[in-house]
Amino acid sequence: MARGQVDRRRPSILSYLRETAAEFGIDKNIRYNTKVVGADWSTEDSRWTLTLADGGQVTCGFLYSCSGYYDYGQGHDPGFTGVDDFAGQVVHPQFWPEDLDYSGKRVVVIGSGATAVTLVPSMAREAAHVTMLQRSPTWISPVPSSDKIADLVRRVLPAGIAHQAIRLKNVAFTLGFYQLSRRRPQVARKLLTALAKRSLNDDQLVAEHFTPAYDPWDQRLCAVPDADLFASLRSGEASVVTDHVDTFVPEGIRLASGKVLPADVVVTATGLRLLVFGGIAPSIDGVPVALNEQFVWRGAMLTGLPNFAVCIGYTNASWTLRADLTSRLVCKVLNWMDRVGHAAVVPRPERKLSPRPLLDLASGYVQRSIADFPHQGDHAPWRVRQNYFIDAATTLRTDLSRTLHPVEPQRV
Repeated sequence: MARGQVDRRRPSILSYLRETAAEFGIDKNIRYNTKVVGADWSTEDSRWTLTLADGGQVTCGFLYSCSGYYDYGQGHDPGFTGVDDFAGQVVHPQFWPEDLDYSGKRVVVIGSGATAVTLVPSMAREAAHVTMLQRSPTWISPVPSSDKIADLVRRVLPAGIAHQAIRLKNVAFTLGFYQLSRRRPQVARKLLTALAKRSLNDDQLVAEHFTPAYDPWDQRLCAVPDADLFASLRSGEASVVTDHVDTFVPEGIRLASGKVLPADVVVTATGLRLLVFGGIAPSIDGVPVALNEQFVWRGAMLTGLPNFAVCIGYTNASWTLRADLTSRLVCKVLNWMDRVGHAAVVPRPERKLSPRPLLDLASGYVQRSIADFPHQGDHAPWRVRQNYFIDAATTLRTDLSRTLHPVEPQRV
């Protein structure tokens, strides 16, 4: 999301978070400015000991990692040559300078993912010109910024029912297009290409810069509200170039084709880095656990790690859909442990699993790091499905006693 959009929405989002945390008393149990750098499970005590960056420690009986899977300390650096020779300013979106002034300047945004397609139209309003430089095209779909169907539903139904109806409608639409893309990729290609042509009114531009070689949803699909990216291109405020970076030069970027893109500001929207559990390397009784040898149960708990859960959202839908299911599953597990008297449990498969990547996407940022992550299996409940409706129907109905096994404390 572009900085301007974040600034406009930040007050309402922050207000909602604060009010919700206060309503349920969560705010009293938050330790701010605290970074966890290590986690060790004691089999004897059936407890986790967390090591903090300031040298302190916290213990807990159950650890739930909700840090996501991105590296917030650094983004992906392709290692461009000649950066030090560039006379302008180089910015990475992950570390956006508070005082960045690009008004009236020539901007080049390197990349074509969600960050790039959001930044380009936002910056084009103030910059002299913005060029989106991409190595290869990305599937991009225009979407309306306002939902007329949702607005109608809110007018005719009570708030609670309207919210549920709108949510189900949005999930069904997203999942439906995802399934179409996986099962009938040529149909999905035609639909997205037709939308791009209608928005740009330039078939050649679409063919050169907005027709990827891969099928939709082999990588994540980018959505542009009200086709704002395409509007910037039509107006001439922005342009797109498909080429490779050869080297930075004082006046801008020299491409593999030999062309030089003049720039005063270069934004390297070159992607993110994945990081398992925020960089925490869990251990058992002081012995590190090889995370890439473990399997994920119900998209939440891991083999080899007692009383440990992780929150991983969907790749094809809102993150919060699975986050909500996983959190309710964790509550179900905790209540079940109290009821049956288990101090610690760990998931174990009933039969051999064939490993599959946890995130089944061809995106570069996934492929660069996915080997460090735990695996998903080849059958339920070890498959990490990308289907909210199936998960919603099955996750909380699972028989915990079949897969979760007690871990007895060691007595000296």
